[in-house]
Amino acid sequence: MHTIAVLAQDHVVPADLATPVEVFGRAALADGRRPYRVRVCARTPQVTSEAFTIVAPYGLEALREADTVIVPGRSEPAAPPDPEVLAALRAAAAGGTRIASICVGAFTLAAAGLLDGLSATTHWTAARRLAEAYPLIDVRPDVLYVDNGQILTSAGAAAGLDLCLHLIRRDFGSAVAADSARLSVVPLEREGGQAQFVSHALPPVPRGSLLEPVLAWIEEHLAQEITLADLAARSGLSERTFSRRFREQTGTTPLQWLLRARVRRAQFLLESTDHGVERVAAQSGFSSATAFRERFKRVVGVTPQSYRASFRSSGPRAGGARN
Repeated sequence: MHTIAVLAQDHVVPADLATPVEVFGRAALADGRRPYRVRVCARTPQVTSEAFTIVAPYGLEALREADTVIVPGRSEPAAPPDPEVLAALRAAAAGGTRIASICVGAFTLAAAGLLDGLSATTHWTAARRLAEAYPLIDVRPDVLYVDNGQILTSAGAAAGLDLCLHLIRRDFGSAVAADSARLSVVPLEREGGQAQFVSHALPPVPRGSLLEPVLAWIEEHLAQEITLADLAARSGLSERTFSRRFREQTGTTPLQWLLRARVRRAQFLLESTDHGVERVAAQSGFSSATAFRERFKRVVGVTPQSYRASFRSSGPRAGGARN
């Protein structure tokens, strides 16, 4: 059997811990045999989470004996991990053990030096923090998981499920992985990456700044054509001065701000209405449905139709046929 060691540290995220235990523990071959042996291990017999205490049956020696080690996230990901945990992970990696992290468990792998020189991902809210703390890592915030062979990382909690299914497929093939996906009531592969779940917030603007009324006007007139000359005129500045002030106060250009605002408007319309893509494009200020689809997929990571299927709200919607 393939032994999976799931590492429990203090302040472990319960969902990150439970996902590999359930997915690998319930996987089955065509003849009904269980291909995985799952062991929860920790440095101490008892481990705390935010809501309860976990009794771990195995110690850190289980990391060396495992074929695969899964590292769940902690509620305080940037807090220094226990040195004994880091040493055990390094020893396991040196021995050829496959090691994968779920969500912000990537911070533990990074602290152990296992991600240096590699691509990696983590929850999108923590990606910048990971990149700043560990500049030797190529952090990819837009993907669901990264497979470097021996070392793997995944994004937020649900992406940990994607990663587990990916590992099952690597170990025992697509048929076994597909059966595991059906047990979990999820697709074997999700379209797009983590970008579709990212809140594409607009950069903050200081209250009372010159730009505040201009940006409010943009939000109210997204459906119409807006030029740099229009915005500069509303601010009472020349186009050149307006562009410079805009970048100083927002960190981006007027055009990029406008495009982001239009994508956010489109996301809202896709979530809350039945309007077709042509109508959503027009209401958001895009020149054509084609231009809208291209920009939306570039920013969000999936097509407008796929986004609507995943994020459509369950409340009342305005009428209109879908495209």
